[in-house]
Amino acid sequence: MRLHVGCAMWSHRAWQGRFLAHPLPADERLRHYAGWCDAVEGNTTFYATPARETVASWAEQTGPDFRFVVKLPKLITHERRLRDADDALHGFLDAIEPLGPRAHALWIQLPGSFGPTDVPVLARFLRRLPTAHRYAVEVRHPAFFDDPRAARLLEQTLATVTAEWVPFDTTAFFSSPPTSDAERDAWVKKPRVALRSAALTDRPIVRYLGRDDTERTVEGWQYWVEVVAGWLREGRFPTIFVHTPDNADAPLLARRFHDEVRARIPELAPLPVPLPLTLPVEPPTLF
Repeated sequence: MRLHVGCAMWSHRAWQGRFLAHPLPADERLRHYAGWCDAVEGNTTFYATPARETVASWAEQTGPDFRFVVKLPKLITHERRLRDADDALHGFLDAIEPLGPRAHALWIQLPGSFGPTDVPVLARFLRRLPTAHRYAVEVRHPAFFDDPRAARLLEQTLATVTAEWVPFDTTAFFSSPPTSDAERDAWVKKPRVALRSAALTDRPIVRYLGRDDTERTVEGWQYWVEVVAGWLREGRFPTIFVHTPDNADAPLLARRFHDEVRARIPELAPLPVPLPLTLPVEPPTLF
């Protein structure tokens, strides 16, 4: 029985010397992050398809149980809106191939303007995707959350290819006005949609946004602790990503969420042991 937890990135300046050893080469940061969390959002691939060699280094830095939820490039999802993107898609799929089973799901995040009338386009796109991967779709158009008919249409479309609907829960964040610069920035950027917690597959994925205040973040996720515990009892394999506006304590919060679920499900597999914050010093040589 396993619950994967993680953050929106594997490197953050605020983590240096706290969660990741410092100084630490860029090509070692993922290895140290993987000592704290066993999953990560692949947001970097949204901006550009990485080199295959870069992806191979990600696989080398993580164990076989680590999970990436890798976002499709914005060229495919936002600029071409799932149309006429075969070359870009094939290039992306080739680039991430070294991840192997670490690629937990390919994440199709759609723009807020992608609404119910666009679902046939999504359906055609999903049907053409290779079955070797699992897929997860994140929508932000309000109709999918406010109109039951639109929600059913999307659910039926996803069910045809066993794709998951990824909720981004911002309800705790928007429950009261922002109190920090990071919160004020997130206030105008993050989506405001109704809470959704129905799992469509055996691999539900949740993105949760708390506050910069730890206790308010923990208070806001209590609903998800119970939902995730229920999913585990049903034999599902959930992945939860914990965000805060500044993400300064995100790895610690992700582990705390896991601890709270494990307190309810004692048989849950533990998270890895973090690597030391001090790097070994090479002995001096005579030459």
